[in-house]
Amino acid sequence: MNNQILISLAAPVDGKLIQLSQVKDPVFSQGLMGQGFAIEPTNGDIVSPVTGTVTLVSETKHAFGIKTQDGADVLVHLGIDTVELKGEPFTVLINQGDQIEAGQPVVKMDLKMIADAGKQNTVILAITNSNDILKQLLTSNFDQNVKAGATVAVASIDEIVKKKTKIGSGKYDQLAADIVENVGGTENINSLIHCITRLRFYLKDDTKANDQKIENMDGVISVAKAGGQYQVVIGQAVTDVYDAVIAQIGSEYANNSATAEAVAQTTKEANHSQDIWSKVKSGISNFIGVLTASMIPIIGILAGAGILKGILAALTGFRVLSTTSGTYVILNAVGDATFYFLPIVLGFTAAKKLGSDPIVLAIVGGIIIYPSLVTMASKASTASTTFLGIPTTLVSYTSSVFPIIVAAWLGKYVERFLKKIIPLYLRSVFVPIIEALILSLVIIIGVGPIITVLSKGLSNGLVAIYSFSPTLSGLVLGGVYQTMVIFGLHWGLIPIIINDIATNGHSYINAIVSITMVAQGGAVLAVFLKTKDKKLKEVSLAAAISAFCGVTEPALYGVNLKYKRIFVVASIASALGGALTGFLKVNNYALSGSLIGFPAFITPGVGIGSNFYGYLISHYGTLVISVALVYLFGFTDKMLAKKADPMNLNVKMA
Repeated sequence: MNNQILISLAAPVDGKLIQLSQVKDPVFSQGLMGQGFAIEPTNGDIVSPVTGTVTLVSETKHAFGIKTQDGADVLVHLGIDTVELKGEPFTVLINQGDQIEAGQPVVKMDLKMIADAGKQNTVILAITNSNDILKQLLTSNFDQNVKAGATVAVASIDEIVKKKTKIGSGKYDQLAADIVENVGGTENINSLIHCITRLRFYLKDDTKANDQKIENMDGVISVAKAGGQYQVVIGQAVTDVYDAVIAQIGSEYANNSATAEAVAQTTKEANHSQDIWSKVKSGISNFIGVLTASMIPIIGILAGAGILKGILAALTGFRVLSTTSGTYVILNAVGDATFYFLPIVLGFTAAKKLGSDPIVLAIVGGIIIYPSLVTMASKASTASTTFLGIPTTLVSYTSSVFPIIVAAWLGKYVERFLKKIIPLYLRSVFVPIIEALILSLVIIIGVGPIITVLSKGLSNGLVAIYSFSPTLSGLVLGGVYQTMVIFGLHWGLIPIIINDIATNGHSYINAIVSITMVAQGGAVLAVFLKTKDKKLKEVSLAAAISAFCGVTEPALYGVNLKYKRIFVVASIASALGGALTGFLKVNNYALSGSLIGFPAFITPGVGIGSNFYGYLISHYGTLVISVALVYLFGFTDKMLAKKADPMNLNVKMA
């Protein structure tokens, strides 16, 4: 039987002591957060009710947690619904990890500001692990005034406490709890340190860690194993996540000296090379990390939609379905909607990764693909327009990726600025709509024209190269086209391809574009054939089928860019296949391509002939080249554990 010990609980503030059941918040009044008491304060000077370690200071400053040396988790909550005030009424005097004494000043609380905002200022104390350790809580003087720092309750608790992970209300607490659970729990952790981008666990058995589950968490970029450590790549928020993990598993798992050494060493590594190329590589790696992480949640439906679009292309190619039939229109809507509305979905997922408001960014995605804007962008007479006298060129952002990622990155800075200049009582209405307006204009007035100029320049250059040498054109276009897709620069080629088919009945350029789809599909097919990871096999096969149906997004964002070498090798295979396509002067007779689009390579009025044979040689030759190169040089299962973090820091710590 466990021994009983007593803990004294002091009043955290001057005021009237009331029972927890009188608090006008069911979460506390019903004891869902544990047993305790509350005080209706007469001033805003908050002191610590116990001696212990600060385990939590909420981001909105309205709550803090303390763990006593005997294992009691004490939560002090300042006001009711004050989380909505974003920390404005509070001045916090403590930090997570501080050792504090009972009666020590910890927070200044502006009672008038809380009252003016229509919130109640009740100060609540709860022992959040009451169910685990609390035997009895003795409290007196209810409905009487008490002084801050005076003992108002005594808790009788078990001396021996089973360690459990407790999820607090901080921004990173849920992520911290999920990481701890999936590295095998507290019982599998020997110690934890961090550097400037990574949590570095020393585990008892790293085979108990669930790599895939951790890697797919919002807030986690990747997982790596090096130097006897299990490393979880977080990025710039690593210190906050580390603090949240230590608060949950206990300070005895921390090693401050080793952490300081790791931070110093990785900082030195990061600053060692200041040349432009290093900065460019770091920026590209950061961008790709966010890009793939934002796309991961929708890769499955993108692959399925791509396969459906491929099936529809085959059915219409063989004249089984008419593009005007109701069946086609409905099925095409199912397959096409995911791509058409991609900026909306990406706005939401990218914002969650980058710390912006997901709802606002989803709205921004909706604005840039608003039907009337898309219609204006499609017409030469209205594509060039003005906004408040500012000339701009409208671009169709349906199915685009890059512009909304830029907006999601800017979003948190715009929101932070607006909150500084807009009064608290106006923020809920004006911050979201002004933020959406600013970000939309950045895309429409800034990003759009830049993409237009670059894509037109690239497109004209590629067409000129084709006139000079089809083989060289195929080599260049085959190598860069999928990179153009990532940045939205491929749109300049689309009108040229459409015009070629409309006026000449064929397009050599589209035949080369078709090759790039096969190459990306062949790359993920090689991954499917080589990997032993079941989840990666599943994703790779679906992405390969989708690419062979003419939709490369699942291959690009689900696998190839995530493991960068695959994309590079696939682009080399694509360049070789493009050169072969140009050399054979393969022609395309419809807006279709890849393997499923083979009817588009049958010459009208001639049937199967030299052009179709050229299609078979170039496309299936590219497939073989891509699969072989990626299988031999582009991928190994070791890459699953050795993916670089956005800072490209691979420092090993003993």
